[in-house]
Amino acid sequence: MSKPPRQDIDESELHVGEPKQWAAGIPGVLVSLQRGIQQMGPGRTVRALRVLNQREGFDCPGCAWPEPQGHRKLAEFCENGAKAVAEEATTRRVGPEFFARHPVAELAERTDYWLGQQGRITHPMVLRPGGTHYEPISWDEAFDLIATELSALDSPNEAVFYTSGRTSNEAAFLYQLLVRSFGTNNLPDCSNMCHESSGAALNETIGIGKGSVSLADLIQADLIMVVGQNPGTNHPRMLSALEQAKGAGARVVAVNPLPEAGLMRFKNPQNVRGVLGRGTPLADEFCQIRLGGDLALFQAIGHLLVSWDADAPGTVLDAEFLREHAHGFAEYAEHVRALDWALVEEATGLDREQITKVARMVADAERVVVCWAMGLTQHRQSVPAIREIVNVMLLRGMIGKPGAGLCPVRGHSNVQGDRTMGIWEKMPESFLAALEREFGITVPREHGYDTVAALRAMRDGGPAKVFMGLGGNFVSATPDTEVTERALRSCRLTVQVSTKLNRSHVVPGRTALILPTLGRTERDVRAGRARFVTVEDSMSVVHRSRGRLAPASEHLRSEVSILCGLARRLFGPDHPVPWELFERDYDEIRERIARVVPGCADYNRKVRQPDGFVLPHPPRDAREFPTATGRANLTVNPIEVLRVPAGRLLLQTMRSHDQYNTTIYGLDDRYRGVKDGRRVVLVSPADLAELGLAADQLVDLVSEWPDDPTGVTERRAERFRVVAYPTARGCAAAYFPEANALVPLDSVAQTSNTPTSKSIVVRLEPVA
Repeated sequence: MSKPPRQDIDESELHVGEPKQWAAGIPGVLVSLQRGIQQMGPGRTVRALRVLNQREGFDCPGCAWPEPQGHRKLAEFCENGAKAVAEEATTRRVGPEFFARHPVAELAERTDYWLGQQGRITHPMVLRPGGTHYEPISWDEAFDLIATELSALDSPNEAVFYTSGRTSNEAAFLYQLLVRSFGTNNLPDCSNMCHESSGAALNETIGIGKGSVSLADLIQADLIMVVGQNPGTNHPRMLSALEQAKGAGARVVAVNPLPEAGLMRFKNPQNVRGVLGRGTPLADEFCQIRLGGDLALFQAIGHLLVSWDADAPGTVLDAEFLREHAHGFAEYAEHVRALDWALVEEATGLDREQITKVARMVADAERVVVCWAMGLTQHRQSVPAIREIVNVMLLRGMIGKPGAGLCPVRGHSNVQGDRTMGIWEKMPESFLAALEREFGITVPREHGYDTVAALRAMRDGGPAKVFMGLGGNFVSATPDTEVTERALRSCRLTVQVSTKLNRSHVVPGRTALILPTLGRTERDVRAGRARFVTVEDSMSVVHRSRGRLAPASEHLRSEVSILCGLARRLFGPDHPVPWELFERDYDEIRERIARVVPGCADYNRKVRQPDGFVLPHPPRDAREFPTATGRANLTVNPIEVLRVPAGRLLLQTMRSHDQYNTTIYGLDDRYRGVKDGRRVVLVSPADLAELGLAADQLVDLVSEWPDDPTGVTERRAERFRVVAYPTARGCAAAYFPEANALVPLDSVAQTSNTPTSKSIVVRLEPVA
């Protein structure tokens, strides 16, 4: 068993080699086993992995990629799923003695990697006003402290209640019920920083903020476009689905500023070709797009489809679908006929010939799926860009058709389920009214804070004075690190419900609590019976998850238990919500979910089916579109080009292969050739030559944000090593959370308010 690191990252050990041209294979298997044995030991590794993503086991705490319906493989997980389990089920421990040894000021100097590698938190801990160390606290005293602070607020809107995607459906439902019973809709969550743009665009265009495909659709498609997504690292099990689709004759188009190994060639470790052969080439066409050029690309595709159909009516567009189910075609067609090709080429960095080739692939395909992730959702024009994808799909009638549809690939496991259960600052009236009818309570209607609004409300002693995080690492997940840290430190109380130590614990309010909770992998026993929870995957399938390992400490409580305990202390014994019953029996929570949440009728029975059940999706199921027009809406979206001053680059933040969201598993980005370090910036060799910089040089990254017409605010991230990399010209890339400091809080996407972490104007200053 390896011990947690005593020293932090030494970036002088960083080594850069050649990027890989393929993903997975035997190295992925070996790394999975190595990390499992290091963190859990061999026996625990076997016990955990054999039930990972199995029907009677637990759902992966990593990504939200769906499991196949019907037969499942013995190893129904990927390398990064195995890493996620190893991190959670580690035998390393962070107890009271750890906090006694390490003052908060010392921990605040550590990296996210070092903090996370120390192990599982075992006891409730408190940092009292003026204190230097966290100290143990009983659960009762912790609940008293939170309830006292909340009750002392002048308004419920002075509290912020954040949620991470790892929260179960049951806990998410209770959390929003607690928060709304308290009197606020301040429910920011991690969706605000990832797929909020997807939800905003899809709600407007098709009437539901979720994707319209199943895993079977993806495998049946004959054209799959993977846009702004790196499945080899972020959703590795997707590669198996792409391999199956390729085997059935599908073509794949990759649209990304970076060449990604997983979309070049996949060596599936579960078949002979992947172990002994060369694997499966995936992408038939690679469009190396300039950051933020996706709207222009899809508008150009739409222009060509409309033009070709005008030349040969009825041969390209699905006229029947447009006539029966769509709204706004005439206005859209008029707009795209006037397309400025020079503007398209400037925005995309692609030539007209390649765009035409891809458009012809779209025109010729019978079943098209477009997948995307955060490469598309974190720009100023993210919502219009996704609307433009919808436009192209509507032109060809690719919604409500087997083997076709829209596929926003969600990140964290159950982030979609949280929203279904009511974790949103502006839930519709129908949901709020159903809560009132079911529980006999009054809930607020005023919209609450999303993540960016919450930060603005907390910073500089603003109106928000209490912060509670149900999972996640708020500090490292959010933009503008200095502002975020100042915001949390301005609070009277910060509460973090967590499994492991992270950056948010060492950026405390005047009083700070850490409440340790069970992980997805652990047994949850209530009233003498093992309980299960439920989650929703990226394709709207709801299913069970039951932990099998012994808890890391006898002092841990489930998220459900923590929320019920707090609610009883906050509201008293006469509150109409039966919190004590919910804590004892999760079936009782699910009965209420069935009566409140749309599509969840008969919830207890349906989640006990072997593969769970699929939530209704009117556009997918019946080509019904619950929009304002009652139809699918084509939209008009002007192209905006983000022009970067001379000597500057457009930076995107991204994950390393050795991390998931803010959790850093290790220090190697194997597919990109980076080893033993993280402070790198990837820049094309041509841009380096133009800027007078050299590979391996140390630079500071300085972002520039125009705060007003006459001034520019700068943010700095120090000492990054330059890596010559085949990125799109004019673009650069660096890992988050290290580069989050460069993202201005006020730089957000239109409509969705998502931070623009994929379009940051930076200059590279050589370090003397």
